[in-house]
Amino acid sequence: MSLGPVMLDIAGTQLTDDDRKRLMHPLTGGVILFTRNFESRKQLTALTDEIRSLRTPRLLIAADHEGGRVQRFREDFTRLPAMRELGKIWDKNPARARKLAKQVGFVLAAELLVSGVDLCFAPVLDIDYGQSSVIGDRAFHRNPQVIADLAHNLMLGLKSAGMQAVGKHFPGHGYIQADSHLEESVDQRPYVDIEMEDMVPFQRMIDYGLNGIMAAHVIYPKVDKYPAGFSRIWLQDKLRGELQFEGCIFSDDLSMQGAKYFKSITERVTAALQAGCDMALVCNDQQAAQEVLNMLQWDSSAASRARLAHMHGKKRFTSMTQLREDTEYVQALHAIGTIGSTDGTETELPF
Repeated sequence: MSLGPVMLDIAGTQLTDDDRKRLMHPLTGGVILFTRNFESRKQLTALTDEIRSLRTPRLLIAADHEGGRVQRFREDFTRLPAMRELGKIWDKNPARARKLAKQVGFVLAAELLVSGVDLCFAPVLDIDYGQSSVIGDRAFHRNPQVIADLAHNLMLGLKSAGMQAVGKHFPGHGYIQADSHLEESVDQRPYVDIEMEDMVPFQRMIDYGLNGIMAAHVIYPKVDKYPAGFSRIWLQDKLRGELQFEGCIFSDDLSMQGAKYFKSITERVTAALQAGCDMALVCNDQQAAQEVLNMLQWDSSAASRARLAHMHGKKRFTSMTQLREDTEYVQALHAIGTIGSTDGTETELPF
């Protein structure tokens, strides 16, 4: 059974019979975990072990674990800084910021992988224009070149631990004030402004070998009437064509308000896949997830299935004990501890 094009969530810290049925469905290809699915590292590892044992090839297991406000697992995990902290350090000492970004990426990935999580939807490549509350300190910087520099080093850290990076939210979510989790989001700028600013980090990261991108639930009416995640212009013409991205494209959560351009969840998933997404995310709505599995008609291409399979993690460390004995990990923990204070408030912002 190959990986399907839909990523779902689960309700609790253990799989229910209904969870197992949904995860065994041919259309399912992945699971995303939230704070509600976590009570301890031991429990998380047991949960991911069971999920991985359900199918061959195994389902992708993902989480949003960026640091700062958006870090799903906290107890027994390193508290990671908001990415803006790295941007502040870059302003004073770029070399130190680059090294810290790589170390943050390494710790982030190593701790997730050893717990059975394949993928983190990071780094955020949006520009901090100082007006988006939902992005805010999740962005590295205002300068797109600095964002690309720090994101590249964070990606190197992720890859050194065995994890692929997923840049988000293409082509850029940072300019608008609206929160696409809660309302329709529209960016009225002309394409040239987006191209010269917001798309720069994505282009640079693609050149550096980025293997995953998540699309924004934002409408850019000067380019297309559809949100980017439903737009063939953005995903095919711009991302695949002009930017020559050959990696995996993920939708943002299609249960979000910003995705409700199409009324039914099945229409949304179909539109996202037709536009060019390899995997569509349906989260925080079990009824919607079941509807998609019952109604969706979709046969992924061989290329799309291969792109998804490439996103599986390849962990270097088999246990937390082995990881804690690793010199690189110990040095990285010490370095991260020198970064400015983090925001300890957990926020269930998906993506």
